Amino acid sequence: MNTLQRKLLLAGLLIQSAAIPAFAQATDAALLAKAKALHDRVLKLDTHNDIDPSTFTAECNYLKRLTTQVNLPKMVDGDMDVAFFIVYVGQGLPTPEAYDIAYKQAIEKFEAVHRFTKTIASDVMGLALTPADVRRLHRQGKRIAVIGVENGYPIGHDVKRVKEFYDRGGRYMSLAHNGNSQLADSNTGEASGYLHNNGLSPIGREVIAEMNRLGMMVDLSHPSKGANLEAIRLSQAPVIASHSSVRALADHSRNMDDEQLLALKKNGGVIQIVGFASYLKVDSKERTAALASLRSDFGFGGGARAGGPTFRRPATRACPFEEPKPANAGPAPRRTSGFLSLLPPARRAEYEKRMAEIDAKYPPGARANVQDMVNHIDYAVKLIGIDHVGISSDFDGGGGIDGWDSAAEAFNVTLELVRRGYTEEQVGKLWSGNLLRVWADVEKVAQKLHKR
Repeated sequence: MNTLQRKLLLAGLLIQSAAIPAFAQATDAALLAKAKALHDRVLKLDTHNDIDPSTFTAECNYLKRLTTQVNLPKMVDGDMDVAFFIVYVGQGLPTPEAYDIAYKQAIEKFEAVHRFTKTIASDVMGLALTPADVRRLHRQGKRIAVIGVENGYPIGHDVKRVKEFYDRGGRYMSLAHNGNSQLADSNTGEASGYLHNNGLSPIGREVIAEMNRLGMMVDLSHPSKGANLEAIRLSQAPVIASHSSVRALADHSRNMDDEQLLALKKNGGVIQIVGFASYLKVDSKERTAALASLRSDFGFGGGARAGGPTFRRPATRACPFEEPKPANAGPAPRRTSGFLSLLPPARRAEYEKRMAEIDAKYPPGARANVQDMVNHIDYAVKLIGIDHVGISSDFDGGGGIDGWDSAAEAFNVTLELVRRGYTEEQVGKLWSGNLLRVWADVEKVAQKLHKR
């Protein structure tokens, strides 16, 4: 795409956005009814929801209305069908001891999802291992869990662990998070430098091949641009970006630029546009740097920790129940991070104090909303086509925007899509069809490789 084409595309988005009434304004009754009926019919899938094992126990779990952005009551409220629960461990040191800690933390999250879907909530939620499982469980009227792995760091240098993670239910994996891993360079290398010359390590290339062989989707969210382009070139199967947005609209290293998007299209993959405020609208460089430092200090970002950050609720702290909001209670308070509620009270107070200091020194702009998110969807659709774009939230991992701050508000995304003229077929592709198609294509590649 040349400079003129990009300007025309951006201009088209601005004209379209300007013509749309503010999201909070009254919606035409006919449009509202149309969107509600469509939302009910399409299968709705979110590719990125972080979890904490302490909310997957017999005493404290997602059957209850917790303060988490995702749980079963909120999925029912928003008529969300599928949640990818994430096995995430933050970047740690490149040592055997740290890899072992990270591996154990990853296994704890795998086991939490299995415990919830097989024992605690088996009558209402099932674990899907294939796209066919998703559709079967949906026909049974159940909510659906799928497991994704964010950051391949816990496999250490043992490629056999890729198969173990697959056998435990992992259906996609990224090779890095915030901080360069032993497998791939991270997007954070733009500021801190790269470990693998802005690409993959030799073992990272082995991992790509093993994921193709097994039928595990390669996730491009978080690694560097160079690592992503190399992964696309090497992968024999389509790839995904499980929770990223468009760099042309928000110049953040976590977002994909046009070159990456066009490579992803050629590969047959899909980008899941994410409802993460700071990836949809970019703060000043000073505020961005201050927030990154804050998140890192409190374990919400990358860093060389032994096994990465953990988010464990103190044993004396009660399960984080959330009372139903009264009808006249007004909008929910803005969320800083899904993990913030898991900090001990003193630590949380320290976080909030520092956040207030940042707000005072570098005031934030208006928070991103559903319209901003759909602007990113529009851009990607116009650049690479409706078949290569999807939807994600990064709930309970920092995600959330005005209008879609929990699974309970998923309808607002559909409403904005319908408002902009997307058809039912197109909305269905965005909410789940494209991701399920890529997943099935990855399985087909694995089947062919097994026959060789």
